[in-house]
Amino acid sequence: MLTNINHADTFRSIPKHSKPLSEEKVDALLVQEWARFKDGTTASGAESKLANESLPLGVPSSFQHWDPYPISIVSAKGAWMTDMDGRRLLDLSMGFGAMLVGHLNPAVVAEVKESLGVGMLFVTPSPISRDAAQRVCKRFALDQVRFTNSGTEATMYAVRLARAVSGKNDVLKIEGGYHGSYDPLMTSAKPSLDKAGPAEEPTPVYQSGAVSGDVFVVPYNNLPAVEKIFKEHASTVACFILEPVLENLGIVLPDAGYLEGVRALCDQYKVVLIFDEVKTGLTAGPQGAAQRLGVRPDLICLAKSIGGGVPLAAFGGKKEYMDAVTDGRLAHFGTFNGNPLAMAGIRAVDNICTDEALASAEAFNLQALNRISDIIDEYELPAHTVGFGVKGCITWSTTPVRNYRDYKATDFKVAELSWLWSLNRGIITPPGLDEQWLISLAHGQTEIDLLVEDFRELAQALRS
Repeated sequence: MLTNINHADTFRSIPKHSKPLSEEKVDALLVQEWARFKDGTTASGAESKLANESLPLGVPSSFQHWDPYPISIVSAKGAWMTDMDGRRLLDLSMGFGAMLVGHLNPAVVAEVKESLGVGMLFVTPSPISRDAAQRVCKRFALDQVRFTNSGTEATMYAVRLARAVSGKNDVLKIEGGYHGSYDPLMTSAKPSLDKAGPAEEPTPVYQSGAVSGDVFVVPYNNLPAVEKIFKEHASTVACFILEPVLENLGIVLPDAGYLEGVRALCDQYKVVLIFDEVKTGLTAGPQGAAQRLGVRPDLICLAKSIGGGVPLAAFGGKKEYMDAVTDGRLAHFGTFNGNPLAMAGIRAVDNICTDEALASAEAFNLQALNRISDIIDEYELPAHTVGFGVKGCITWSTTPVRNYRDYKATDFKVAELSWLWSLNRGIITPPGLDEQWLISLAHGQTEIDLLVEDFRELAQALRS
């Protein structure tokens, strides 16, 4: 049965009919495509070998690695990148949203160049950082904000702030949810199911090397599980942190009423509600996911999309919570916080990301989602499409993914093939098999057509 959630806020299209794929066909295509990858990326292979001498795994961040080696990029502009082998690649990753306005967007470049004439670092208050703070507060409906340098710092300080305000120490998070590298939040980020316990009451699984303290884990889209934890541990749980829309498992949408229910439970049990909008932010729309979905958290974490590619992040929210920074209950430090280069990125993005500009990008994304859904129907593929804002994904399952256990039941072998197929044909998406494409302000009809027709060719190969 066709089930569509297709309105101003979210998109999901489940096919009317589907047929299983031939495992032999998928295996044969994977062998073919990995051979093609090695033949076409010899310069990246040589660069990876050299990089391994000075960088663990040959990469600056562990997620960038894959076997036998990742491709190495030498330049990027607009919606396109060029790799070591001279191949021009359509970028549909766009830095997980950090490049929402496109690589080397002229407005961002101009603001950064102007900033270089003023100063790179003051380590003092400045009207430059004050102006940026006003812009962020106005756009995301925050009373106050503090800047940091990464999403990890933003989520870390938001949790510390919740602890300082509440006088409690424990943390509640979503199973499968990722919130950066702060020790408590690495718990059950993508746990092995043989350690994760029952689906309705997950066992917290701690990351090796991380000391997390007391962390509770619940399934996404499960209000009874949240209430059970609160009833038993409200006296010790300081905060509940979650992405309003999960974007570490493809795209997992909230059930109707779920976020509203979370808000009500946090109010009832006096638990600080934190929305991690590091990956949603402006990719969800001009004011972010919280306002788009109509649920206001106590604190919000931002990064990536707000800076045009310049490293920065922020946490902020209601004044009653931010007052803990003012009165010293939480000390927030950082030499590079609010530096002029980062603030230049905020100014540029705030000016560029108008309602009209983001609506245009979202319309392109919706077009891609609908056209790919039609191909899924035409070839009766065991897959469906999901979208939110300017992001979209193909999930290799015939049923909606509502939580981490649903995600773990999807077909990762076909997901690998889909990613590799596109990479070999000049389209790059994140290597995790569980991320999503992003239609930036630099993408247009040409890029949408390439995305759609590439998927059509894969569908034809799968059914040939």
